[in-house]
Amino acid sequence: MRGLILLLLWSLALAAQAIEAEKLVRDARQQIGVTLSYDPAYRQLSYPGGDVPMATGVCTDVVIRALRQQGLDLQEAVHRDMRGSFSVYPKNWGLNRPDSNIDHRRVPNLMTWFTRQGWSLPLSQAASAYRPGDIVTWDLGRGLTHIGIVSDHRAATGVPLILHNIGRGTQEEDILFSYRITGHYRPPAELAKTGS
Repeated sequence: MRGLILLLLWSLALAAQAIEAEKLVRDARQQIGVTLSYDPAYRQLSYPGGDVPMATGVCTDVVIRALRQQGLDLQEAVHRDMRGSFSVYPKNWGLNRPDSNIDHRRVPNLMTWFTRQGWSLPLSQAASAYRPGDIVTWDLGRGLTHIGIVSDHRAATGVPLILHNIGRGTQEEDILFSYRITGHYRPPAELAKTGS
């Protein structure tokens, strides 16, 4: 019982953590030219704070690294939540217990964690619904999912650019409406500022 109370208190503290949208965008953008490739290989990571080499990664690593710069370690946060609530997370990988090496690097797990933290927003096809620092997930088709951070830069059409790694390292590109959006998330400090 005491462990459950401590886990609940830790989760509440995490949910209340202030994430600054401008800093999140800046920290994601700083990965451009540094993270140059895409490598989905399973790797043994240190815990907490584990990461693959900065020169590589997957789409989730862009988000993980940017949030870690603000003190939110998704590896630790997702692992702790999965330890206490494994049954609410997707069963796509045939695991029967959490794995701190990979769980936080899977888009469906991040979607579940963001939703459980109250970060979810309605899906929209309106560019104005997406603010810098928002996190978006997509279905690329054929069972592939993707995640990125909304930039403070816009395409000529007015659509926000996305900071992401879809195969060529971290890039800033006009892809927001290129795939089916499956999730729209905003960190709690930003939700409080904007009222939505």
